[in-house]
Amino acid sequence: MIPDKDLINNDASHGTKSACPVHTPPLTGNGKCTTHGKHGDNIKIKMPEGKCKPLPLEWWKTCIALTYAVFNLLLTTVMITVVHERVPSKESSPPLPDKFFDYIDRVKWAFVVTEVNGIILTCIWFAQLTFHKYRAIVARRFFFIMGTLYLYRCITMYITTLPVPGMHMTCAPKLHDDSQAKLQRILQLISGGGLSLTGSHLLCGDFLYSGHTVMLTLSYLFIKEYSPRSFWWYHLMCWLLSAVGVVCILVAHEHYSVDVVVAYFITSRLFYWYHTMANVQALRSSPNNYLTHTWWNPVFNFFERNVQTQVPCCFCSPITCPPTCFNRCKKYSAVQSISED
Repeated sequence: MIPDKDLINNDASHGTKSACPVHTPPLTGNGKCTTHGKHGDNIKIKMPEGKCKPLPLEWWKTCIALTYAVFNLLLTTVMITVVHERVPSKESSPPLPDKFFDYIDRVKWAFVVTEVNGIILTCIWFAQLTFHKYRAIVARRFFFIMGTLYLYRCITMYITTLPVPGMHMTCAPKLHDDSQAKLQRILQLISGGGLSLTGSHLLCGDFLYSGHTVMLTLSYLFIKEYSPRSFWWYHLMCWLLSAVGVVCILVAHEHYSVDVVVAYFITSRLFYWYHTMANVQALRSSPNNYLTHTWWNPVFNFFERNVQTQVPCCFCSPITCPPTCFNRCKKYSAVQSISED
């Protein structure tokens, strides 16, 4: 573009220099245009504070996810009772060799630490969930993933029955064809939450994979995902509770190492796959997204159809109506670096 000669002459006649164009750096004190060097200064751009976008809660979908989770938990107790009848005796089938057991002797009280840590983590997670503004969306994600993990656990423990991992384990006597006594065991297992602390879990056979590892890992992953990123101390504390609990399972010789490894792998992969699909909108309609071939993709589409964005990190009082948000969403700042080669 050829500059206007009259404009240039007019500027020259008044003894002034023409202003820099819009896309050039501003003038300095001596009237010269400045440019950023190769290592130019950073310019901080203020952005408006994000506000929590209203998302449809759809509590009825959360109730469906809760029903699904409860059903699979009940199915797990039934499967444990069935598998218990097939576990071989310690005398006929001694424990399988395990490298962790070869180097670490059993510590009797270690499993108590595992269950106490699991109870603490679960309580922390449900307390955090209670105050989350979008607790309905987050809860149905938790219930669906947990229910799916216990459904997988029912399958793995049924198709392969492992011998007890240690000679210290005491298994309840087999009931054979006594259906009424089996029903009582199922109710006892449910009433005690399947914990050894409550004395409700005296059955054997539910080794592959570890249910304690599932809950320790899943609780931590949800706590970290749905809390502010700046709460590193909170995440670290929960991670330590989870990690110590998982290690103590092995130290107590209550599960084989493979039980714990498989439980962690399946739990973390399912969590990451689900949240990748939920948080990256472009993947939902991408023809190259092979996660859409999973059996649970139709269920995912049903639960997440109206959640078209990442769930904001907002916390509200659960007793006010309507809820009053007392913590803003995550704040973002942008820093633009301009450089010229």
